[in-house]
Amino acid sequence: MKYLMMVSHGRLADGLHDALGMLAGSGREDIRSTGLENGMSTETYEQNVRAMLADVGETDEVLLLGDLIGGSPLTTAVKVVSELGLLPRTVIIGGMNLPVALNAALSKDDTEFYNLAETVMDGADVRQFVVEQSDDEDDI
Repeated sequence: MKYLMMVSHGRLADGLHDALGMLAGSGREDIRSTGLENGMSTETYEQNVRAMLADVGETDEVLLLGDLIGGSPLTTAVKVVSELGLLPRTVIIGGMNLPVALNAALSKDDTEFYNLAETVMDGADVRQFVVEQSDDEDDI
């Protein structure tokens, strides 16, 4: 199985997980999340990450999304992944957002492991949304 694991500061990962339930199917065992909440000890957070990864098997692969490269949630998760011997079977991406997470959830099972990062990051498209205003009240 390919797992999508999301980690973040606060409840961002859990919020994205909830949104993915609406967009990609709820109750999926292959999508998991945990966050380092305000006031939580790093030991407790590390235990939560270990619990999230506990049943990943020897042939499973992990796509790990984190909110910030270099942030405590992602660096701690990478440490745990490494300690569990999962690093060779884990793709790690920092800077997650809803389009990236959705692209990951929908494409991970049909994408070769070594192409996961490129495929998932194709969804990282961020643009300014511009609404043109008209001075003519009849256009409203």
